[in-house]
Amino acid sequence: MAGSWDDGSNDLANQSDDSSHFDRSHVEPIYDAFICPLTKQVMRDPVTLENGQTYEREAIEKWFKECRDAGRRPVCPLTQRELRSTELNPSIALRNAIEEWNARNEAFQLDMARRSLTLGSSEQDIFQALKFIQNLCHKSQSNKLVIRNAELIPLIIDTLKSSFRRTRLKALETLRIVVEEDSDNKEIMAQGDTVRTVVKFLSNEQSKEREEAVCLLYELSKSEALCEKIGSVNGAILILVGMASSTSENLVAVEMADKTLENLEKSENNVRQMAESGRLQPLLRLLLEGSPETKLSMAGFLGDLVLNNDVKVLVARTVGSSLVNIMKTGNIQSREASLKALNQISSHEVSAKILIEAGILPPLVKDLFTVGAHQLPMRLKEVSATILANVVNSGYVFDSIPVGPEQQTLVSEDIIHNLLHLISNTGPAIECKLLQVLVGLTNCQVTVSSVVSAIKSSGATISLVQFIEAPQKDLRVASIKLLQNLSPHMGPELASCLRGTSGQLGSLTKLISENISITEEQAAAVGLLADLPERDVGLTRQMLDEGVFQHVISRILRIRQGETRGNRFMTPYLEGLVKVLSRITFVVTSEPGARALCRDHNLAAVFVDLLQTNGLDNVQMTSAMALENLSQESKNLTKLPEVPGPGFCLSIFPCLSKPAVITGLCRVHRGTCSMKDTFCLLQGQAVEKLVALLDHTNEKVVEASFAALCTLLDDEVDIEQGVQVFCEAEAIRPILDVLIERRTENLRRRAVWAVERILRSEDIAYEVSGNPNVSTALVDAFQHADYRTRQIAERALRHVDKIPNFSGIFPSVA
Repeated sequence: MAGSWDDGSNDLANQSDDSSHFDRSHVEPIYDAFICPLTKQVMRDPVTLENGQTYEREAIEKWFKECRDAGRRPVCPLTQRELRSTELNPSIALRNAIEEWNARNEAFQLDMARRSLTLGSSEQDIFQALKFIQNLCHKSQSNKLVIRNAELIPLIIDTLKSSFRRTRLKALETLRIVVEEDSDNKEIMAQGDTVRTVVKFLSNEQSKEREEAVCLLYELSKSEALCEKIGSVNGAILILVGMASSTSENLVAVEMADKTLENLEKSENNVRQMAESGRLQPLLRLLLEGSPETKLSMAGFLGDLVLNNDVKVLVARTVGSSLVNIMKTGNIQSREASLKALNQISSHEVSAKILIEAGILPPLVKDLFTVGAHQLPMRLKEVSATILANVVNSGYVFDSIPVGPEQQTLVSEDIIHNLLHLISNTGPAIECKLLQVLVGLTNCQVTVSSVVSAIKSSGATISLVQFIEAPQKDLRVASIKLLQNLSPHMGPELASCLRGTSGQLGSLTKLISENISITEEQAAAVGLLADLPERDVGLTRQMLDEGVFQHVISRILRIRQGETRGNRFMTPYLEGLVKVLSRITFVVTSEPGARALCRDHNLAAVFVDLLQTNGLDNVQMTSAMALENLSQESKNLTKLPEVPGPGFCLSIFPCLSKPAVITGLCRVHRGTCSMKDTFCLLQGQAVEKLVALLDHTNEKVVEASFAALCTLLDDEVDIEQGVQVFCEAEAIRPILDVLIERRTENLRRRAVWAVERILRSEDIAYEVSGNPNVSTALVDAFQHADYRTRQIAERALRHVDKIPNFSGIFPSVA
């Protein structure tokens, strides 16, 4: 007797080592006649030579080949005698005896395995039983039926709960071998919670257990019935998708997970789960290649998924054209499903552009404009409008893409008119989306003029303005953003509408002054007001009457004091507020109410403070422009001193008189000044802060700051004192730098004007004359600027030419 367990190798020593703890007396001994002299193993196909010696067929055939290869005549391996014939005669009786012996031993060992797999057995017994079952399956596929009939499969499944990792691994491996190419054994695995138990191993921290579990699932997934079972286990597909895309998992596990998922694709439910888990290709493949019913199902499901932007691009590239085609030619159910999917993937600008190139625009426009028996239900028109809004706001230029039967484009007049008609005659949801379409078209400088022209010709301006008071927030936001885009092109028309008595101006005011965190709606509302014509006195007067500016001032101060939380809308909101407030400075001369408000709220100081909002160029530029307007008014508001008349003696003896000395007067304006009452820039370090902005990288900020500073050199002020103020504020060098750099033509004009006045001071002219860059800049202006600037440059050059040794530099200047 060689041992208790036959592990399939027939290695007697190994058998003895593996089963020394079993009772060997119950196993029939191995007879010598069963052993092949060459292999030393029990024979499976014994054959006899002419001399009566018996060998394993495969072994003796190999021996004869070696003899031939060596150039020797065949001999008997055991006797070494030459053979006359290599004919092999099957030893049928011996083979039958061996098979019967094997059957008796395997039956006994099978029973022994059953006992070992029951509760109470040692870990070693269980491990050896599993090993025996594996070897039995390897011997013959038919042995899997033996194992099934012996009802060993449920016992193997129970060992998955073992507390020993080695046993659990062996159980997973054994189950995989047992179910390979055996559908009946797979059916047994489908019963109960076995599949759920195997799936749990996928989350095990031990990589080897995960690998064995996924290999077993791969075998099980070859059964279509088990595909449903695996997919029904909560989290199974999600874990498999994670494993298949893992970069840290071992390669075998990754490959098996991927192959398992490929098998699971037989079930549409599994395909849906894969899509939800980020594995979208199976769904897209079914959408392209499936039956009409399957395509409909997949398209509808795609529309319900939440996709990230990268996936939207993938979907658009893979099935975008197919979805567009379904939308054009399918029945109502198919069109609804495709519209849902297109709505999902069109919300990203890159995927939206792919859909545009796939031809989505013409059918969308047709769906929106078609009326009568063939029109879409209103709920689907809403989806079409949403998709159109998505693609139009992708940044694509739509002036050359035909969308109508007569090659009209989205910005053709009749198309815009149709959109405006729908906006006035549909529900809020569609109206909102179509307004967003117009917002997208007016965001583009190429198409905005066509839209403006069509709106003007349609007479729809008043209707668009009325949406400001819509109760639906999204509708209000879309209308306000559209009006904001239109205001640079239709400012007077929009201002005229807002000057009416309908209350839209009050609605905007209420909106921008709401005491909440800054919203997109607030930013758009204040942006609209900011872009209206700043010199429209009637609108400004109405804004004064309705208290708009007080609300704006309050919001600006709260932001500057840190009482309003910042968010992504903070910058456009503050920029809009400052621009709205600045419009009051354009009427400060003609409107006493405006002047009073500026004084009451010390707006000059507010604007000076806003000059320091670094990083907000528009706020700095607008504040400097407002200060220019206020400073222009300073000379009119300054209170000139009353000089007392001469006394009696002085009237008789005028030679004794001395001019009266009056202190506390403004050096530039020659009267009593303050920032609050006369808006004088000499107060509150306004000059220094404006000078600091002359070095700004934004030319618009420099121009506005320079213009404000130049009010201190006007004809109606004391220019000499203005120059002295510049010297004290160290402004001369920055002003000369502006002249030298010639960043814009407008800056050059202002700089030449200011430098000419500065050079009226002989001391400064003398110092500047040594700077060849200044002279070169003045010569360039004299030669190439406009007529007025050339005249001023000539005067400036004359100031410099008063210095000796420079008279010959400009011979052309008399």
